[in-house]
Amino acid sequence: MSIYETHLKARQSVENTAVEFIVSLAKLTTQNVNVLFFGERVALSIADILAKHSEHGVDVAQSLAFVNELNVSDTTIDVGQAIKAGKKASDFANGNAIPSTDVVLYGFGRIGRILARLLMSRPANDKGLQLKAIVVRPAGDGDLAKRASLLERDSVHGWFDGSVEIDSENNGIIVNGRFIKVIYASDPSEVDYTAHGIDNAIVIDNTGKWKDEAGLGKHLASRGVKKVLLTAPAKGEIKNVVYGVNHDTIGSDTIVSAASCTTNAITPTLKVLHDTYGIVNGHMETVHAFTNDQNLVDNHHKSERRGRAAPLNMVMTSTGAASAVSKAIPELKGKLTGNAIRVPTPNVSLAILNLNFEKAVGTADELNAFIKRQADSEKWQEQIDYSDSPEAVSTDFVGSEKVAIFDAKATIASDNRATLYLWYDNEMGYSTQVIRVAEVMASNA
Repeated sequence: MSIYETHLKARQSVENTAVEFIVSLAKLTTQNVNVLFFGERVALSIADILAKHSEHGVDVAQSLAFVNELNVSDTTIDVGQAIKAGKKASDFANGNAIPSTDVVLYGFGRIGRILARLLMSRPANDKGLQLKAIVVRPAGDGDLAKRASLLERDSVHGWFDGSVEIDSENNGIIVNGRFIKVIYASDPSEVDYTAHGIDNAIVIDNTGKWKDEAGLGKHLASRGVKKVLLTAPAKGEIKNVVYGVNHDTIGSDTIVSAASCTTNAITPTLKVLHDTYGIVNGHMETVHAFTNDQNLVDNHHKSERRGRAAPLNMVMTSTGAASAVSKAIPELKGKLTGNAIRVPTPNVSLAILNLNFEKAVGTADELNAFIKRQADSEKWQEQIDYSDSPEAVSTDFVGSEKVAIFDAKATIASDNRATLYLWYDNEMGYSTQVIRVAEVMASNA
């Protein structure tokens, strides 16, 4: 047998095991079991399954044997972490199902469409978050088809992996066989969700138009709305929540903010650093992809510099992310400053942290090893990823659902000072965090 035939037969064998693994995962989804592999969702794809197992050095046959022995429902299990820790399937018990909760996306821009993709990519289930409607401003003929097309085709994230159709008669979009009502309104006060069969809903406001209790409270005045989640930093006393850091503070709050993409990107890493070394002070600079609130060509803009052409310029601007961190980590209040530079790329940003610590962090290698342990831990694996590739660039992280990817090759550290670099998909990574916050809100009836 030639070397080619040997490798081919070995590959065929492991692919057959991956197919069996997919069948077992499909069965678990009917029991509302969410299977993760070292913090990442497992796609029902041979290539994805084999790539994930190869990356972490786990035999697919081990994972198959483990999931085949599971007898649980309504829970999340990280198969990779379980195998790594030497756990058995019998160590896991049934969890508590997230109740069926209607979800409305108020606004359907970049974040709104990514949220829709994430929610509608999940297997159909009568529990958990149920996307029932999107609300957009009144538009002309053909709007429904355009909305559907923008959901299906994306210049950054590519084609949606599923089916998208329009239902003109009922003014909705059918995604993977599930109906989403499209409601036209200029203000929350114009909408009666109960008229569309929607009740006790969580409205996820993606417009950024209202950021305080008075404005966001308009949603609560609409019939059929129970809670509101803002996808931008909030003003006033509204909690800014970073999942993984302070989501346990939500309680029965009816209005919550998921903070900003940059705040989500830097807060988990700042948390683990502060808990271990103690942050005295520091500065955060974000090199941020341009956004829709900038101009394509030079034109009038209410904000300074943002009127200059986004695809042609690096644009200095401000960010509240550094100060917003203190809402999730109160001990850091007043200790961090921040600024931002918008650059001519459509997605994936880079946060640079210059920090001074109470304790010595050692060399760059020692600090990297510390972050690697956090990224590999079950507690932080969903928020922090780790890259030590000397060839990594921004487009490598398009589509990453991790809130931040630590770039080990760029670390600078000496004594009590360090400069750290965190990549983040400011669309996908942030949207994943938003959904996690929404799930907590749904669980807290």
